Amino acid sequence: MGSIVTYAVIFDVDGVLVDSYRAHFESWHVVAAEVGVTFTEQQFAATFGRTSRDIIKQLWGEKANMSDERIAELDDRKEAEYRRIIADDFPHMDGAVELIEALHDDGFNLAVGSSGPPANVELVLDSLDRREMFSAMVTGVDVTRGKPDPQVFQLAAERLGVPPECCAVVEDAPAGVAAANRAGMLSIGFASTGRAIEELNEARLAVHSLGELTPQIIRRHLPVS
Repeated sequence: MGSIVTYAVIFDVDGVLVDSYRAHFESWHVVAAEVGVTFTEQQFAATFGRTSRDIIKQLWGEKANMSDERIAELDDRKEAEYRRIIADDFPHMDGAVELIEALHDDGFNLAVGSSGPPANVELVLDSLDRREMFSAMVTGVDVTRGKPDPQVFQLAAERLGVPPECCAVVEDAPAGVAAANRAGMLSIGFASTGRAIEELNEARLAVHSLGELTPQIIRRHLPVS
């Protein structure tokens, strides 16, 4: 008899568990205005899935000759503004709670794998009121390499005690899909706000809404015992 296979689903947070597109864009605008630079929606879309500090360093750091301390200060300021915006009016992602509950009830182990700071992730899980259903949480402070590097998802699988090939990752950004693929996991691309499904063509499974996903559909794409 074969052993029972344990499966896991690792969720990105921004654009997956929370419809954070507008809140992040608004918070970037606030910080950009404070330092006298521009931040376009095209730049915003191109940097999905990366840490704020990496984005600041890439877009403004060299031009303004910013120190690491100044980059960290702007990073903290941007994320604090984001939390203020979503705390005032939390933007629930349609189908997120239902999918979390269905997977948990079906025996999947659940984790989050996010490039964001712990305070952002905790705010989202608390706002969804489903934190207890997640067995592991990996955030930007736990990793040294951002997506598309697979480190964030590898660490989540390690904390869950589930082999990579038995893990599925739900992501809305091409960098996150690439990270899941590099980790040897089932990549599920979700065309969230601001995303076209064609951008997620590297995903092994792509959906327009979280309501299209069920434990049975995900299980069908994972290895059997």
